[in-house]
Amino acid sequence: MLNRIRNIQWRQVGYFFLGLVGLVGVGMLMSLVNKKDQVQVCTDLKVMVEGKETFIDQNDISFMIKEKFGKVVGKELNALPLQKIETELMKSPYVSSADVHMDMDGTMQVAVQQREVVVRIINQVGQEYYVDSKGNKIPVTLKYVPHVMVANGNIREGYKKSLEPVTSDLVKDLVKIVEDTKSDELWSNQIVQLYVNDEKDIEIVPRVGNQQLIIGNADSLSYKLDRLKKFYTHILPKVGSNAYSKVNVKYSGQIVCERKGDWFIDSLQMKINKKI
Repeated sequence: MLNRIRNIQWRQVGYFFLGLVGLVGVGMLMSLVNKKDQVQVCTDLKVMVEGKETFIDQNDISFMIKEKFGKVVGKELNALPLQKIETELMKSPYVSSADVHMDMDGTMQVAVQQREVVVRIINQVGQEYYVDSKGNKIPVTLKYVPHVMVANGNIREGYKKSLEPVTSDLVKDLVKIVEDTKSDELWSNQIVQLYVNDEKDIEIVPRVGNQQLIIGNADSLSYKLDRLKKFYTHILPKVGSNAYSKVNVKYSGQIVCERKGDWFIDSLQMKINKKI
């Protein structure tokens, strides 16, 4: 019997009992925390709205929660439908994501990410809507007007409901032009508006000069914009800003410039076209 006692690995026995005591302690702690959560109440509501737009603010989010779920501060935590609150916030056309959770102090933390709009569309009957970075339509609001490109003219696609996707190639091309030029130093300063003419060609409305800058559609866009840059760097300085009324780069491999009342390719333009 003495030998058996001596052969017992007391260190492992000690580890076993320490582990057992630890498990019991964790279980008791979790039980206390769970019990505390069941009786703890919401002590505060904190809202954070992220994104560069300001379609909505903290007050809007707080009001939306109160209107749908009542006053949350003072309610027991187990009575707060956090997932339902997130789902309700996501119904707003200006919200791209929402996260609602409780912290250890009983504060409801609400984080909302706003949608980023790219362009404002005004179609041929005067209907307006925004298109966001994911190609969805966002309703116009009087509360906030974002500083984005405006596209108007002969645009047929309208607006029926929020977050419906863009369907026409024309509006998709308008979005692509805005996306591809907004980070370019020249075009972000020079382009003030996009216009769709009677031939359904997209025109750039420039900040400097009064020429019609016709690019057609967004096919081979970088190539067309490069030709327009050549117009600004090689042709315009030599002929002056009022020499041409129209500059067309929709045709492959050339710049077609039109003087007031005449449509031709002059000798200077021919030299530029040979370099394209």
